[in-house]
Amino acid sequence: MLVEKLRARLHVPRRFRDFLLEADPVDVETSTPAERVRLIPSMDIEPEQAGFALTDSGARIEAPTPAGWRASWIIIGHSALLGDPYFLDVASPDAEGDCPVFTAMSGTESWKPRLCASSFALFLRILAVGMEVADDFPEESLDVDDEQVFRDALGPRIRQHDPAALKAGHWT
Repeated sequence: MLVEKLRARLHVPRRFRDFLLEADPVDVETSTPAERVRLIPSMDIEPEQAGFALTDSGARIEAPTPAGWRASWIIIGHSALLGDPYFLDVASPDAEGDCPVFTAMSGTESWKPRLCASSFALFLRILAVGMEVADDFPEESLDVDDEQVFRDALGPRIRQHDPAALKAGHWT
């Protein structure tokens, strides 16, 4: 079974495995005035790690790369606007089999992770809240101020669910 293979090879935590088994994101992209997040389906998760957490032969890289990418970072999505990865840090699991989600700017000399959510469950909640807030914005005629107005409206809603993510500032 594919999800079991991901657990064994990449140490994918229980909460994320349960998500893949219940709602594999085959074609899922969230869209807000500030960001578009495209989640990776289970069949593409292992290939997505190539060049990051796996060698060309598929062996797991155990030490950080020279640019600072860690083997414990498992890519689960991308910014559809910038291409930056969203990833789990499986080295920091909690008691419920969940772990934090980070992003980092691609195309730089080194990977500098920035917290997006304290857990995968909260990451999904933040994406959902973002889409709820985005309902009040027109999709086709956004002006330059709409992104900041959206971020200002999103901040208090994120604070209700994940104050650490709000403090990290990725969404606002």
